[in-house]
Amino acid sequence: MKPLGKRLEGPMAAKSQSNDPKTKSPGSVSKAATHGQWGRAWEVDWFSLASVTFLLLFAPFIVYYFIMACDQYSCSLTAPLVDIATGQARLSDIWAKTPPVTMKAAQIYVAWVTFQVLLYVLLPDFCHKFLPGYVGGVQEGAMTPAGIVNKYEINGLQAWLITHLLWFLNSYLLACFSPTIIFDNWIPLLWCANILGYAVSTFAMIKGYFFPTDARDCKFTGNFLYNYMMGVEFNPRIGEWFDFKLFFNGRPGIVAWTLINLSFAAKQQELHGHVTNSMVLVNVLQAIYVLDFFWNETWYLKTIDICHDHFGWYLGWGDCVWLPYLYTLQEEGRR
Repeated sequence: MKPLGKRLEGPMAAKSQSNDPKTKSPGSVSKAATHGQWGRAWEVDWFSLASVTFLLLFAPFIVYYFIMACDQYSCSLTAPLVDIATGQARLSDIWAKTPPVTMKAAQIYVAWVTFQVLLYVLLPDFCHKFLPGYVGGVQEGAMTPAGIVNKYEINGLQAWLITHLLWFLNSYLLACFSPTIIFDNWIPLLWCANILGYAVSTFAMIKGYFFPTDARDCKFTGNFLYNYMMGVEFNPRIGEWFDFKLFFNGRPGIVAWTLINLSFAAKQQELHGHVTNSMVLVNVLQAIYVLDFFWNETWYLKTIDICHDHFGWYLGWGDCVWLPYLYTLQEEGRR
């Protein structure tokens, strides 16, 4: 699942050492010739640097613009620009109408991420024991350039099922919170997601430089912006099982995807007394997509996302913000 950005890949370790450039890593990391090109560039050309700089500067504003347009201009992408160009609105007017981060949204977001971390780390998968054809539990990933084979606890389907079971129990029996809670705090939650996205990306950058999980799988270009965007560490981990790449690729953004859709459907029911066919269709089709992802999570360990990409802002911020907010835009148009 790729949120945004440009993937820079090269041939794998089979490439001749004589053609491999030297890495600009700290002394603890060997030359690129040791294990060839893998997953992202060792050196940055001007076009790559310009692309990275553009995304770092403008991707957050692109997300804000789309969400703002849906919130204030009924999802018209041209209306805000026309209003500004004709003097009917100023940027300060648009910003003044944008809800700020709130304590309630922060509490919701912290509780959400914490819950997904607990499901990911503390609850071994049991779905593979009774679902024919499903492959879960402890599985091996592909070999890294340094020769490491990481093990993963594949329990995404289980986390999705538990999360949605609790959601429906709350909606129809417990009533601890309104099923419109995500819709009602949508933009304040955006700011919380941005904070987490930048925090985890910055932490991953620092970790890659000073205490990587395996320094042999790190990549350094000598360019701070590129390293921050594309990542330094290949498989940053805390402890034995918390893998940054798998967690942020699959949780909390993708688990939240279907909850976001359900919350927007609940708001439509609240506002209009019914749920439209298009809302039902979007919920069903995207639920199929999400369930397909989790059903094939073991297969996902051997895809480009896990086998080639390093973990940086591209994945950290992208999975926290770009994925849940832009992949669900069609819901905003149907509220």
